[in-house]
Amino acid sequence: MKSKRQPIAGLKRPLLNSAPMFPVKMIGESPAPDAEITVKAQDGASIAWRAPEEVPVAFVYNRRNYAVMLATPQDFIDYAVGFSLTERVVAAASDILGLDVSHNDRGVDLRIRISDECLERFDLRQRRRNLPGNAGCGVCGLENIDDFFTSLPKVSEKKTSLNPLVVEKAFKSLAGRQPINQRTRSVHGAAWVNFDGDIVDLREDVGRHNALDKLLGALTLAEVDMKTGFVLMSSRCSYELVEKAARCGITALVAISGPTCFALRMAAEANMALYARGPSGVVELSV
Repeated sequence: MKSKRQPIAGLKRPLLNSAPMFPVKMIGESPAPDAEITVKAQDGASIAWRAPEEVPVAFVYNRRNYAVMLATPQDFIDYAVGFSLTERVVAAASDILGLDVSHNDRGVDLRIRISDECLERFDLRQRRRNLPGNAGCGVCGLENIDDFFTSLPKVSEKKTSLNPLVVEKAFKSLAGRQPINQRTRSVHGAAWVNFDGDIVDLREDVGRHNALDKLLGALTLAEVDMKTGFVLMSSRCSYELVEKAARCGITALVAISGPTCFALRMAAEANMALYARGPSGVVELSV
């Protein structure tokens, strides 16, 4: 099942069915992102329920195992690009030379071919992450604590300022743009929003980090100017969301609930604007 997405006017490439910059081979078929199950009510009656699917997704770079994530089985091309960028395996989508999306009985293998230069850096770093069942702490699997204090790039000289009414408009339309969540009520959404408050495109996943990686991959493939809008998340704002967004040049990140103190400090380092819904409405948060 795939949600309908509208192309974006003025982009070099529309997000809808954006052609990747590299050859892609699809092997096997992906399961549906959600399925109907039967649950028992308190009175013993059987009730039809929809649950999201969650499958292991292995990231393999030039036959080197890197990480295993649990994710909703869709948007794998976007996911491969976004994850590779935010993990700093590649510096640009053009560093990806090919992708095989291989479905099997146990999950999905994303076999990604990267440039020799990126592969050399990959081998030198020896940063192995094996994250089955990641609960979202953002640091599982790092070999050195210094890795997660790595400085973030400055996303803009002047911090982006958002109109709270524009942010509220986006919040109000978020639920209606999440078809999987409408059916299951249990997945996150990451949306790209223009400065008029219109949701331009959105990705969903059981993991908020996965949803953001998928969105960032889609934006990169469509060659979107990251300074022309902001990211809206249906989750709290963690350190890793700030890190991923900063790595791709996002200047403003909005979450449905507040960030951690560490996320605030990292956003300040990147000069990224953070917004959230507070008791009195949309607020900007900073340290």
